[in-house]
Amino acid sequence: MANAGATREIEILVRARYPILYVVSWEESRVESALIEIANSRRKRLYMWTATSGLYLQGARTGDNDSRQPLVVLDRIMQSQEQALFVLKDFHPYLGDDQVVRKLRDLVYALKLTLKTLILVSPILELPPELEKEVTVVDYELPSYGDLGALLDRIRSSMEGKQGVDAELTPEERDRVIRASQGLTLMEAENVLARSLVEARRFDVDIIVSEKRQIIRKSQVLDYYHASEEVGSVGGLDVLKDWLAKRTHAFGDRARQFGLPEPKGLLLLGVQGCGKSLTAKSVANLWRLPLLRLDVGRIFAGLVGKSEENMRKAIRIAESVAPCVLWVDEIEKGLSGTESSGASDAGTTARVFGTFLTWLQEKTAPVFVIATANDISQLPPELLRKGRFDDIFFVDLPTLDERVEILRIHLSMRGRDASLYDVQRIAEGCAGFSGAEIEQAVVAGMYDAFDREEELATEDILRACEESIPLSATASGRIAGLRAWARLRARRASSGDPVELPQLPDELTDLIRLAGMWDEDDGMLDDGGATSDRGPSDEPPYE
Repeated sequence: MANAGATREIEILVRARYPILYVVSWEESRVESALIEIANSRRKRLYMWTATSGLYLQGARTGDNDSRQPLVVLDRIMQSQEQALFVLKDFHPYLGDDQVVRKLRDLVYALKLTLKTLILVSPILELPPELEKEVTVVDYELPSYGDLGALLDRIRSSMEGKQGVDAELTPEERDRVIRASQGLTLMEAENVLARSLVEARRFDVDIIVSEKRQIIRKSQVLDYYHASEEVGSVGGLDVLKDWLAKRTHAFGDRARQFGLPEPKGLLLLGVQGCGKSLTAKSVANLWRLPLLRLDVGRIFAGLVGKSEENMRKAIRIAESVAPCVLWVDEIEKGLSGTESSGASDAGTTARVFGTFLTWLQEKTAPVFVIATANDISQLPPELLRKGRFDDIFFVDLPTLDERVEILRIHLSMRGRDASLYDVQRIAEGCAGFSGAEIEQAVVAGMYDAFDREEELATEDILRACEESIPLSATASGRIAGLRAWARLRARRASSGDPVELPQLPDELTDLIRLAGMWDEDDGMLDDGGATSDRGPSDEPPYE
């Protein structure tokens, strides 16, 4: 039986004489099929109602036009002497009418004395406070793995003998197709499987995953990213890459049979511009899963209770398209201020954060969460507790070998043969540079060469490196603090030894101190809050 859990729950509630049930589902046809089974097994008649057709016996072609009005149909149900199930489709718009609400409350007492059950079916849960104690809500979940498997097998059987179509699947390929289809309704899954056969002449996982973009686009709280970044485009981070590679097939049935749980997520901490966000994007491509980005700024809204609802909505959508990768970039900025939330925003941030933390700990859906952070001082300690994430990795400045690899990647991306350049010499010249800073040095060198109308040379990139002061020099104290924290609480993403932090020239440091722009505690340039490294200055603009 499709969605046996929800169907059995409805049957039990009907047998227990619960007067009014509210079934939340986008799939009327699946719910209707389940109700037909229940009605037949309980020897009850099944009546349907819509605002366009009125009340009609299931299977009949026409309905009673006079019963199109909500108050009229409720009167008909109250007067009926039959043992029946009465299903009202899309009745939620009428629940804002005081008379309809009152009529439903009156109906509750009448239904308790009979063998009648009123069932509201709607994709949206809108329940007035007056009915909260009278109505029982049932969430009719999306198709299960077994439901989608049965659909896939039926389509495969129908395609046997069709020329030009390869509908054959290995057990592993079948599992991947079903996993990719999870989160879709049966109709959506059937449509996209048919589209895949028409477009690719086979069951293509990429085409199936692309169908989920529609769901994300309509949510307005999540962004769908087309993961084009390959793991090979991430320089270094060999330990982290190995960790991810070992979990490539962790979302399949073979892993479940082996006794492995599905991976929960990763927290990536480290220096800005060293590949945390790039890694998050590449994971989705490596695992062939949809990539969703949670923008915490979209979560918070002006209306009371809306922010909490937006977070629940984002979680619900992520679970509906699972298995997927959920990327939360710079999580410390979105969740900072939880300790002072009671005084600053009436506790909204704390409640949103609490909802997110509880979900991280208790979630059962295969949603792999990758959170990135630059400033560990702003991270709430509850986030770092064991059980929220599978592991915490610290992404440090690239080593010499990693800088060589990064240079080769960026030269290749821009149509240059890396073997024609002295990448070893360049890598030595940009010691202490982050991956993003190395990229900018390559781009700056290309601009210089383009201006001279000459081909890019090694000296151009070296000159750009010499003219740049890396973040590791201007924020050496803060990076040293990050390293000290990570030494005890996180795993290093690279196997190489940490890079020695560069120092600013003495004359430049003296000039900065004279200008009052050097923070002695942090060992970094203090620009009054103008840089992205620091928040706005707490100092008054004048005395």
